[in-house]
Amino acid sequence: MRRTDRFPAKGDANSLWHIYKTVSFFKVAKNFLFIQIGRYTPFMSMKNFIYRTFLGMKIGKKTSFALMVMPDTMFPERITVGNNSIIGFNTTILAHEYLIEEYRIGDVVIGNRVMIGANTTILPGVEIGDGAIVSAASLVNRDIPAGSLAGGNPVKIIYTAEQMEQRRQTSLSRNTKNLG
Repeated sequence: MRRTDRFPAKGDANSLWHIYKTVSFFKVAKNFLFIQIGRYTPFMSMKNFIYRTFLGMKIGKKTSFALMVMPDTMFPERITVGNNSIIGFNTTILAHEYLIEEYRIGDVVIGNRVMIGANTTILPGVEIGDGAIVSAASLVNRDIPAGSLAGGNPVKIIYTAEQMEQRRQTSLSRNTKNLG
């Protein structure tokens, strides 16, 4: 299970019906405005400044958010991205989810030197370890260990860090034999 705080829906309506009892309308409007500005800003340092300053996101040095990345509009301050990571085109990072019977809020932690492929959705309460690679169009609904290659909908580990290293070593030895 992902690390989320769960809150039951009140009354006879689904949790989204009561959205502005869980988060301020003005906070959502402000966040939406700055996210839209950031989504289209072509300069990485300016985009990171907007996300850090106006949304409260924790973003490391030299991290790049591609065009059209959509951080959570309700709780962007619950998103952390490490140093020198790439978040691919049109990726959505959610720190909340509204369901029929409840809503959930959880931190999203993306490590250092992580590569997230285009059109990926990251759900709340997920941690992606340092050096991990997530292929394009993945649904990240669970933690991804450091150094792993993962992908799919729902996401699956394709190679662990150890398997990736074995593949590198095998490839290097083949290349060395071919050169000699």
